[in-house]
Parts: sequence; structure tokens; C-alpha cells
Amino acid sequence: MGNSKGLQGQGQRTSIANVRMAFGTGVLLGLWHGQLTVAPTTAHFLTYHEGRCSANCKFCPQAREATADLRMLSRVIWPRFELEKVLTALKKNSNKFERVCIQAVNYPNVVDDLCELVTCVRNVCKLPISVSCQPLTKLDIKRLAESGAERVSIALDAVTPELFEHIKGGGYTWRTHLEALEYARAILGDRVSTHLMVGLGESEWDMVRRIQLLHDRGITVALFAFTPIAGTPLSGRPQPDIASYRRIQLARFLIVNNLSRAERMRFESGQIVDFGIEQDVLNKTVGSGEPFRTSGCLGCNRPFYNESPRGPIYNFPRKPTPKEITAIREQLAIFYDFQPTDY
Repeated sequence: MGNSKGLQGQGQRTSIANVRMAFGTGVLLGLWHGQLTVAPTTAHFLTYHEGRCSANCKFCPQAREATADLRMLSRVIWPRFELEKVLTALKKNSNKFERVCIQAVNYPNVVDDLCELVTCVRNVCKLPISVSCQPLTKLDIKRLAESGAERVSIALDAVTPELFEHIKGGGYTWRTHLEALEYARAILGDRVSTHLMVGLGESEWDMVRRIQLLHDRGITVALFAFTPIAGTPLSGRPQPDIASYRRIQLARFLIVNNLSRAERMRFESGQIVDFGIEQDVLNKTVGSGEPFRTSGCLGCNRPFYNESPRGPIYNFPRKPTPKEITAIREQLAIFYDFQPTDY
């Protein structure tokens, strides 16, 4: 792995023997047995590399200085499996998914491997393919697009340059991440995503302002809740306050649906106290439950990527129940007196 010379012809692999996949993906593909509380709607794969990532993000179990289990990404186990068997299973079971997401750790020649994986997946199914990777050159992003990637995601994670340097500065820079997102926009148009992680030390204002700036650039924003993982430098850091996360989820939903803007919202000590829209619109939006579902690429629900099924659930992988919406209202009611509404 890592010595790919590219494809010699359509569907012909030259180097990749194995790939990692999220546990739930393997269950739906029939490659192993397991109980799923909620089935994933995206098939999630991860490049297989025998060593650690060359980057050193402080929250990541794959980081070069981490001592965490290398099978893990966030709190999810990603077992290794033979690529040939995975592709056969995907061809047979692609109707169980809405999208394929290929994620990457950073190592030499990873772009060659990504292009090869994208082509292999494209040859066995017609599902849209997302690639979630480190900052790439304009040429490499073009190669991915030509291989069949429908969307590219480059995760900022941190929302200010200062936090970025502290959390991800052991191999990445703020400037190169922003440049790579712009390269991707130039090639893929509005089919570009990024991830923002709540709970790294930012204020709600920092997060909402960055969401607005990215939305204005036509970049899709996916929210993640920081998850402490044993064996990483941030293992002792708590997850974000659930009420704060709910406010940020709601603000993001209002921004990306052009119902409000960051500058219309009001903040006190960095915390949202007014969402900048009328109460009845806000009440209806909360009652729909949609702001609190998994955000990001179309057709992705990422079940329990940030949390245990026992809760608290940060990103709902399906529509919240009326009971859950009542709990969400209570979390948000610090500033608003929400009234019951039809679900």
C-alpha cells in the first residue's frame, strides 16, 4: 500500500489489497455480523496504511504521535478487509446506501490510492462518491474529480487560525486548508464540503461566524461534536455542552437555508441569545427536528460517530422523535419559550 502507480486500465488495480471500513458499513455489506441501532445511509471506507498518519491532529487516533488503536477513527472501529471482496459486496448491496464516502489518512502517494479507490467503486456501483481528505493541490483535486469523485471534503475542524495552529498545526496550516477549499470550489463548484468540530475551545460566535463565511463561499458545512479518544492528547477534554451544541446546530441550519445570518444573530459573551428570526419561524424550525440531524453531504447520517447510542445524541442519524424534540426544546429554552407544535 502506498506505492500505487495509478490505473493501467479501467477497473484494473495495481497495488491496493485492503481497505478499512466503518463497522456498520461492513454489516450492511454482509461482510460480518453485528447489531445496528440505526443503519448507515453512506458506505464509509478509509484508506489502509500500515503506519500512522503523517499529520498530528490532537483529537485523532490516527495521528503520528497518538497511541490509540489504529483501527479507530473518532469512536468508530474500522476493520481492515480485502478490497476485492469489499467491491464484490458493494456491487451486490449498493441499494442499501445513498452514497459512498472514501476517507484518507495522510501518507506518501495517498492521492494515487484515492484515485484508484474512487475508480474501483465507480466501476461497481452508481452511487455518488465523496472523498474526505487532507489539503490537496489543484491538480490532485482535478485527478480525483476525473476519477469519479462527485464531492471533495477538506476538514478545517478548528474555526479560528489560532485554534487550528494549536490543534492541527503539527503538519497542516490554516492557509493551505483554505486554499485547498478554494481549489476544490474552482473544479467542483458547490460540491465541496468541510467539517467543523464543536468543543475545541471556540465560542459560539467563532463557530457561527465561520459557518456563515463558508456558506457564503458555497461550501457545505458538516458539524461534528468533539469526541475524546483514549491515546490522544485531548483524551481528557470533555465533549461540548449539549445546549451549546443545539444552539450551534440551529444557527447552522438557519444560515445554510438562508433563513438568517450570523450578523442578524445576537451574542452575549460569545453565546447566542437571539437567532435573528421571528419566534413562530424559529418554533416551527425546532419542531421539525431537522436542524439536529446529521449535517454534511447529502445522503449521510453517520450513526453514533460522535456519541454512544445511549446518549446524549449530538447528531441524530434519523428524525428525532416527539419526545426527543421536547428535550431539545428544553435545552434551547434558556432564551426562548417554545410552544408545542405539530410534528
